This record gives sequence, structure tokens and C-alpha cells, in this order.
Amino acid sequence: MDVVGAVKGRSVFVTGGIGFIGSHTVLCLLEHGYYVVIIDNLDNAVQEAYRRMQELAGDRADRMKFIKADLRCKPDIEEIFKEHSFDAVIHFAGRKAVGESVQQPWLYYDHNVLSAINLIEVMREHNVKNMVFSSSCTVYGNPSKVPIDETHPLSAVSPYGRTKLIIEDIFRDYAEADKGWRTILLRYFNPVGAHPSGKIGEHPVGIPNNLMPYIQQVALGQRPELSVFGSDYPTRDGTCVRDYIHVMDLAEGHVAALDKLFRTPSLGCVPINLGTGTGSTVLEMIKAFEEASGKTVKYKLVPRRQGDSVAVWAATETAEQQLGWKTKLGVDDMCRDQWKWASQYPKGYEV
Repeated sequence: MDVVGAVKGRSVFVTGGIGFIGSHTVLCLLEHGYYVVIIDNLDNAVQEAYRRMQELAGDRADRMKFIKADLRCKPDIEEIFKEHSFDAVIHFAGRKAVGESVQQPWLYYDHNVLSAINLIEVMREHNVKNMVFSSSCTVYGNPSKVPIDETHPLSAVSPYGRTKLIIEDIFRDYAEADKGWRTILLRYFNPVGAHPSGKIGEHPVGIPNNLMPYIQQVALGQRPELSVFGSDYPTRDGTCVRDYIHVMDLAEGHVAALDKLFRTPSLGCVPINLGTGTGSTVLEMIKAFEEASGKTVKYKLVPRRQGDSVAVWAATETAEQQLGWKTKLGVDDMCRDQWKWASQYPKGYEV
């Protein structure tokens, strides 16, 4: 069966759909009646995640299809677009570690920028002009004000952030040149949590780059302690403040963005923040995870890390007005679901 052809007008090509955010979004798309073709090169994801996605999808599993492919190989993408008819694309694929991008920027321009150029060119050739792009709050750089709204000046401070900004600029230029393009740039803040089943979640390769997977590994006894960078910031407890958003809320945000694309012929290219609109400190997140897990998370306070912002959280009015979307899940839900995933599968997708 052609996985896409069964429903006209609701077929979505999802790049990087086996990764953390992509996998949760695909399941959400299936629940909303979409047909999905996923590609992933499995650089930062594993095949086992797709098997679990199939299990969770149940009788909806026949409405998704996985193809191992790399966006950097344009002929492969062209072949997929010849074989399937798509109405929209959600573009997650890319590398995402800020530290790695500083050490090896060439990887990021290759994986992120080249891939986006290939993708949008194939879309143009096949007259597919609906795009939801997985952008990031890193495009705001070190914010000059909080909460951060979509009019905040753009100034990325890492190669990773710059690739997101470059890709945003590419999509803006395409939309300006061809009024048929409809693109939503979803700038999300700090995704955490896991599927409520605990069967899929974040599976960092090597040392985690983000706070919550690191906290999780300390709680599991896989790492001795967590380093908390900076305890003298002008915040509630001296540690940095960030806007953490449950991955399931984030997934629903992508569905809302698709709906907006289909309903708004003259949309153009629009940036929209996805966050909760509130911030939590590092120590608050540690405490919440301890309460959810019943484990002690050992940490040590160390000097500030260069480049860290004091406080970052989203203004959410645009998402509420444009998408009719806002978060439903709080920090306690995030920690509960992440611990369910971690305690059931302490090695993640390793089998």
C-alpha cells in the first residue's frame, strides 16, 4: 500500500523523524489522522526507536513508513518525492549539539545547511510549498530582554545557532520570491520529558549536552554527579533560568502549525515561539526530578560557563493567537514521564 496515497491533502514528509522530537511528533500526527513518510540517516537516532513507534502506533502503524536516507544525498530525496505525493514537510533533521558545533563547525554546515538547501530545492521541483521548520531559541543569541518574543533581534552565538538562522533566512528568501510558499519557523526552547508510555524518549549519544538527560543519568547511577555552572546569577537561587517544555506539548505544537499552514493560503514565512512562558532554575529542575524519581541527584556548584545566559524564557502570545496552542504539561509532568522512560529503559534504545 502507498502509505501516502490513502488520504489526499494530509500526507507529511518528516525528516529526522526517528529522533527525540521527531518520534513524538510522528505519533501525534498519526493520532490526528495524518499519513507520514519518515526519513532519518540514524546518525543521532536508532532503528529500535522506530520499532517502538510502531508498537505505540498500534493499528495506525500502517499509516507511517520509514526510509533510511540522508538529505545530503539529493538524488535519494528526489526519488522519494517521485514515489510519494506530499502536502507538507516537517524538517527536524540535523545535528544539534552546541559544544560540538564549536569544535567541529564543518559538520553543522554540511549536515544542517546543505541538507536544508537540498530539501527545499526538491520541494520546489515537486511543487510542495508547505514547510514547518524545527528552529531554535538559539537564534536569539544572548537575549537582551525576557520574555523573548518573535521580534527580538536575531544573533546566534554558536555555529549550531548560526545554521538555524541561515536556514531561517533561506526559507524567508524563498517565501519572498514565491508567494506560494507557506513556512512556519518553530523556535522552541528546552524540550524535555518523554512519551507517557515511557517507551520512547531522549537517547543522547555519548555525554549529554542538555541538563535533563544528565540529571537522569546521575539519578540512575550512570554518572557520579552533575556540575551546576554558576550559582551567583541574579535569580531565585543563583542558578540559570530556562524555559522547559514537555516534548508531547511540543509535538502538538507541530500539528497545530500544520493546521495553520493548510488554513492560511497567504501565510508567507512566520516565526513562532514554542515554550511555556515561564522559567525554572537548574536547582528547581534537580529538585523536581528528585521528587519524581525518589532518587538523590548529587551535584556540585562550579564557576559560570562562558556564553551562558542568565535567564531565557519564551513569550507565548503568538503561538496562542496564531496556532490556538499553549502548553498543558508542567515541570512535574516532564520529570514524571522522563523518569518513567529512564527507569524502564536505563540504556535507552540499546537492546
